[in-house]
Amino acid sequence: MRQQIGFFCVGLVMIFVLFSCGSKNRRNKVLVKPNTEVTGVAQGRPELEGPKEAEVAQTSRAAEVVKATQVAEKEVPQPIRAQLPEVRREFRAAWIATVANINWPSKNNLSTEQQKQEAISLLNLLQSNNFNAVIFQVRPSADALYNSSLEPWSYFLTGEIGRKPYPYYDPLEFWVEEAHKRGMELHVWLNPYRAHHSSGGSVTSSSLVKKFSQNVVRLKNGMYWFDPTDQNTQDHASMVVRDIVKRYDIDGVHFDDYFYPYASYNGGADFPDNTSWNAYRQKGGNLSRGDWRRDNVNRFIKRVYGEIKAEKKHVKFGISPFGIWKPGYPAGITGSSQYDELYADAKLWLNEGWVDYFAPQLYWAIDPPRQSFPALLRWWQSENKHNRHLWPGLNTVEVRTADRPTEIVRQVELARQILPNSQGVIHWSIAGLTKSPAMVQALINGPYKEKALVPASPWLQTAPLVTPTLLLTKEKSGGVFAKWLHRTPEEVYHWVVYSKYGDKWEYTIYDQDITSADFSPNKDGAKLRGVAVQAIDRMGNASDYLAYDVK
Repeated sequence: MRQQIGFFCVGLVMIFVLFSCGSKNRRNKVLVKPNTEVTGVAQGRPELEGPKEAEVAQTSRAAEVVKATQVAEKEVPQPIRAQLPEVRREFRAAWIATVANINWPSKNNLSTEQQKQEAISLLNLLQSNNFNAVIFQVRPSADALYNSSLEPWSYFLTGEIGRKPYPYYDPLEFWVEEAHKRGMELHVWLNPYRAHHSSGGSVTSSSLVKKFSQNVVRLKNGMYWFDPTDQNTQDHASMVVRDIVKRYDIDGVHFDDYFYPYASYNGGADFPDNTSWNAYRQKGGNLSRGDWRRDNVNRFIKRVYGEIKAEKKHVKFGISPFGIWKPGYPAGITGSSQYDELYADAKLWLNEGWVDYFAPQLYWAIDPPRQSFPALLRWWQSENKHNRHLWPGLNTVEVRTADRPTEIVRQVELARQILPNSQGVIHWSIAGLTKSPAMVQALINGPYKEKALVPASPWLQTAPLVTPTLLLTKEKSGGVFAKWLHRTPEEVYHWVVYSKYGDKWEYTIYDQDITSADFSPNKDGAKLRGVAVQAIDRMGNASDYLAYDVK
């Protein structure tokens, strides 16, 4: 019987087949046909018949259609409306850092196959523990872990700036494909202003430090930084973002907390941008130096958001700033000021809605009042004027507490309470999982016990998905085999399939390539009474569901 499942008939042909084959006596009875309806009447060739014969034939055919339709209505149950359970929505992501070979690849001299195997191992770990997103660093410092005509291959990938992998492959293309195979989103993580990392080997002629020498400065810790106020810096960084968005099937673009560098990177001294500052003043600029720096970063953030949406509306833009905007916000909070040190007015970006998700790095424990996790999260939520996703970053690797797994689980659950309408967190970093089996167990046995869909982004409007098709087939065992299809399968990224045992509905989230399932006749003493299916697009939007009773 299953071999016939893929061959669906529509309209009158199916009705006549059902009627003539005596479906009531078939061993495996088809309970529900896929969207069966009479869409037209098969016509004869009246030009070969006399007028009376043609009229009689048409009358006879019309009668047959009416009779067959009546039979079909008895044979085929009608769709039902049901009180289906709400599907859990939660963004569950981990950062995967490539700078200094922190997470991947573990060394900068691995073979292509070794790199791929390490990537697969990390993705399998996330998939098996019900994560649904990856934040993958593809541009650590004006370099590329992908095939770029704008920037050289990364030292952290091959051990030499500008050297491509051998045997050749495109790491980003590989990561995107493998993440999507596992039903996970892939967000590319870029550092917009860092030009060279101190662990990135010698600065060579291939480095952008050489090619952009007029707008790159050297810091006292050995790093090189683009001048954020230089128009060439902004143009180049935005071009890099657009290039990735255009050529790769990514789900998001992600910036972290590095805008202007931390003061400690330059030995406590001010950022060395005297040349551009003096040029600004000579042209009549009247902003203070701090406001001038922040204004340039602000305009860049707004520009990048708009350019991403102009290229692909569905690609989300996220930023993960330092967790404290300014000391005293909220009252009692102390620590560094991203506003005054990094010249990042992240509050403004959230206020203006220049992001699709905002992930402040709340790397402190719940209880200390000076950097209180819940106090800071509630304050950021109060600044979320456009109701963007607010998914805090958690310090899964080294949050300061005696029992780290318990603390992280508490933070996940607390974030759910504070942000009930768009739940989610990002874990810094995947090393918090690979190096701590206790952390993995705490999450999978606790808040991540069941799979979850990424929350939808209603401000990013897309065409609604049509309702899927559902075919149910009665098995000899008394159970049901379910098969579902969609008119535009390329638009479906997940399925939610529901089953009703007794009076209780439950659901399972399936990846896009799974389109069938078996349902046993009984479960926990309750009888199978219904099946339903719903399609989910890559933005997390759901189609209407199709549900049928099972008798």
